[in-house]
Amino acid sequence: MHQKYRELSGSPLVRYVLVGGSAYVIELIIIVVAQKQGANSIFAVALSFWVGLIYTFVLQKFFSFRDKRTHHKVLLPQILTVVALVAFNFSFTIFLTALLQHVLPVVVTRTIAVGITTMWNFYLYRTRVFNTPVVD
Repeated sequence: MHQKYRELSGSPLVRYVLVGGSAYVIELIIIVVAQKQGANSIFAVALSFWVGLIYTFVLQKFFSFRDKRTHHKVLLPQILTVVALVAFNFSFTIFLTALLQHVLPVVVTRTIAVGITTMWNFYLYRTRVFNTPVVD
């Protein structure tokens, strides 16, 4: 069992999914707590979004893809790329929702969008954003 855990934890995909799943839970907790403290829905979701974005960026970089580079010449382009990717994912999600709103429930459409964006995010994070060069 210990060997199986070691094999799974060695997989960037498993770590990526764990970080994403934990971010989702954290975002939901933030929404619930913020609303219990009197925040309106928009503020609660906005707060959870930004906390989730920062949380996932840091953990995807350092934990999922084990990219330890912190020099500003590496970090700044990574941050800008992730911001651009978030904007693209948002646009794609809105487009897909508009396209399918009369065919599928919005929760299903959102789930499809999350699935699609999760796949291409993993690919881009692994091959472009957090791809550490091989040192000879």
